Amino acid sequence: MGELAVLALALEHPECTVLLDDRQARRIAEAAGLNVWGTLKVLIEAKSQGLVERIAPHVDLLESTGMWMSDGIRRRVLALAGEEETNGEGP
Repeated sequence: MGELAVLALALEHPECTVLLDDRQARRIAEAAGLNVWGTLKVLIEAKSQGLVERIAPHVDLLESTGMWMSDGIRRRVLALAGEEETNGEGP
C-alpha cells in the first residue's frame, strides 16, 4: 500500500525523485519514466555531500532491522562510497 501511494504521488509530480526500495515498485516507477533512488543511493549521496563520514554503520543498521541485500550489493555500495570491505567483516 505504501509503495502504491508513493507511485501515485510521484506520477502527479514526475519532476521529483521517488525513493523506493521494493524491486517491483522500482520497476514500475522506472517504466513510468520516474527518477528512482533507493535508501542505499541516499546513503552514498549523503557521504559524497559530507553529511556522514561513513555509510557502513548505516548499512549494518539497515540489515539488522530487516533490509535484505545480497553480499554483492553490499560490497558494491561500500565500494562506491570508498569503503571497501575486507574479509567480509566490514571496513
